Amino acid sequence: MSEKIDLSSYVLSEDDEFMNANQKAYFRAKLVAWKNDILREARETLDHLAEESANHPDLADRASSETDRAIELRARDRQRKLISKIDAALQRIEDGTYGYCEETGEPIGLKRLDARPIATLSIEAQERHERREKVYRDE
Repeated sequence: MSEKIDLSSYVLSEDDEFMNANQKAYFRAKLVAWKNDILREARETLDHLAEESANHPDLADRASSETDRAIELRARDRQRKLISKIDAALQRIEDGTYGYCEETGEPIGLKRLDARPIATLSIEAQERHERREKVYRDE
């Protein structure tokens, strides 16, 4: 199995066996790189928030700073949730279920996985899920 793979040069091919060793290594590397980017950004945010002085003499400056801080913290919370989805995808690679739809068991498709490596549903299953959600929301 190819543990290390160059994300910049590897090309996914629909002709290859689905979720072969190279594809698993490709998606593992992609997910790990994504997670590392998120963690790096989170550290930078914490450093920025720690060094920014919260003691603004002007009320408008203070309000603006608090708003920026709240937006940044909400974004970090979304990214924290994303990390758990990335971890779950990495676990699915390990247990051999990565790339297969949770509803149908069918392959999700390489293009969808490349665009959204944490996807758990095929496009068809996702569309059914969204239609059901819309029906319940409209009632």
